Amino acid sequence: MKILYFHQHFSTPLGATGIRSYEMAKKLIEKGHKVTMVCGSYSGGNTGLSTAFVNGQRRGNVDGINVIEFSLDYSNSQTFLQRTLAFLKFAYKSIKLSLTLNYEVVFATTTPLTAALPGIFARWLRQKHFIFEVRDLWPELPKKMGVIKNPMILGLLSVLEWVAYKSAHGHIGLSPGIVKGIARYLPKGSEIANIPNGCDLEIFSAIDEQWQPDSIGDDDFVAVFTGTHGQANGLKNILDAAKILQEKNITDVKIILIGQGKLKPELQAQAKILDLNNLIFLDPVNKDKLAQLMARADVGLQLLANIPAFYYGTSPNKFFDYIASGLPVINNYPGWLAELITQYECGIVVPADDNNALAQALIDLNSIRESIPSMSDNALRLAKERFDRKILAEQFVQYIEKSYHQHD
Repeated sequence: MKILYFHQHFSTPLGATGIRSYEMAKKLIEKGHKVTMVCGSYSGGNTGLSTAFVNGQRRGNVDGINVIEFSLDYSNSQTFLQRTLAFLKFAYKSIKLSLTLNYEVVFATTTPLTAALPGIFARWLRQKHFIFEVRDLWPELPKKMGVIKNPMILGLLSVLEWVAYKSAHGHIGLSPGIVKGIARYLPKGSEIANIPNGCDLEIFSAIDEQWQPDSIGDDDFVAVFTGTHGQANGLKNILDAAKILQEKNITDVKIILIGQGKLKPELQAQAKILDLNNLIFLDPVNKDKLAQLMARADVGLQLLANIPAFYYGTSPNKFFDYIASGLPVINNYPGWLAELITQYECGIVVPADDNNALAQALIDLNSIRESIPSMSDNALRLAKERFDRKILAEQFVQYIEKSYHQHD
């Protein structure tokens, strides 16, 4: 099959963001399919292309993937209006490609929801096979977070959501809650694939070298948070926990926050006001460098704002990177990941918005360091048994092939 794959935030492992689309595209190619990846210029990503843009785009082959990159800057630190304009520009340019290029299958992955537009146009105007992958439920999540309040915009997004699900021949959801959300719009018994984000074991499990910032001592207990510093992540919780640790005069627990995001400057300013010397902010790094930091860390922090829609409706990359590294996980909200951590005994689940409990979890793990190897083994077992990227990529390809042949 010739597959036209739309992912605005596509990145290779050279970038500092998730590489799901890169790995899935490589698996499709391995199985004999041809993939053209259409993307924008994401600040945290690296598409593998380095030539100059010509008429707003550049093209090239990256590890067998035919990449078309639009010169559309996007970062998590942009304003809502700036991001919205980037989404709409990407959708417009993508629609034009979907109506002109030669392919059999159009595949679109969120976010944002506007990523579905080229698939919708290709389905109805060119009778192409459309598969839609949903990483976050829109407009449910931005509505619950209070990011979008305008009822007209929410109404338009709800219509787009309905049209997207009804237009697609196949659907992939990245978490149980997302699959359930998609199913509301489809006939009972529709096959929706639940293929979560996965663990890149080859990157994170076989590390010969460790890396730590200069401000970290060799005997320090290190907790790490990787990813976006945005409203959804509720990182004020970890600042409060860091303050509690400092007030208790616990000096050998250090917390690293590595990533970017709109709220990062505000969080850094607040940490400075509180004079938190146990909190270190780092810029994003590529996957290899991140794996070296993970190899040094003692625990991963899976943190989100206390919004019920998150409990079963997200599939965060950072969690899978943690367990692929064999890191125990401290999780601060209920849901499917909390259930897995409890089931596999690979970390600690604390109540949402209970920052005393969050601080205490760090204190407890620091005091029982001899128990961490057992938790680490369990984390790695969870990664291998349930979330090995190679196995999930096989499921991904099988679903796309089956969906296409069923409607061929």
